[in-house]
Amino acid sequence: MSNVNVYQQRPDAGHAESPLFHAGLDELARKGSLSKGGKAGITLREKKLLGHLTLRGDADDSNFAGGVHKALGLELPVALTLVANGDTSLQWLGPDEWLLIVPGGTEFAVEQKLRAELEGQHVALVNVSGGQTLVELSGPKVREMLMKSSIYDVHPSNFPVGKAVGTMFAKSQLVIRHTGDDTWELIVRRSFADYIWLWLQDASAEYGLAIKA
Repeated sequence: MSNVNVYQQRPDAGHAESPLFHAGLDELARKGSLSKGGKAGITLREKKLLGHLTLRGDADDSNFAGGVHKALGLELPVALTLVANGDTSLQWLGPDEWLLIVPGGTEFAVEQKLRAELEGQHVALVNVSGGQTLVELSGPKVREMLMKSSIYDVHPSNFPVGKAVGTMFAKSQLVIRHTGDDTWELIVRRSFADYIWLWLQDASAEYGLAIKA
């Protein structure tokens, strides 16, 4: 990795727009719930402009695993799981690939730290922050909405807290992460963001949907 040039991709000044900027979620949050009376069964929040990085390496190499732990304070997660430390999470994507999500504005420093700890190893680290976003869904009806939106079995016996999978959702693909008893996260590609937002509105209508800033 010593021959790789690392650049600060997030500008220090200027107006940044998330993939769901055009959905007007901030305005909807100010107006209150989209549900028609009663308590919303699903609350949606875009955790926008976070740092997203993909990391590839040999999970069986103790030097690689140790370097990741030293840089992030996280152990490499096993298949179909994620681990977290505060607002930083590391998710298994494949036998040699992980998704790292960090607080917005810290991705450049985190990348530099990782590269320093993994110096000389055969690894790949790519900043993909501009290509996707994270949507948090919480509430007692989220699982029911997911059941009619995805082909993947989200029953508690098959999808406990801490599990994360890439799967079909409606007529697109995304990553579903179960982060709390009634809390789930969707990792959505920028190109699918508007479509997923429209689907979530429709699929959540019967339960009542609220938007949180």
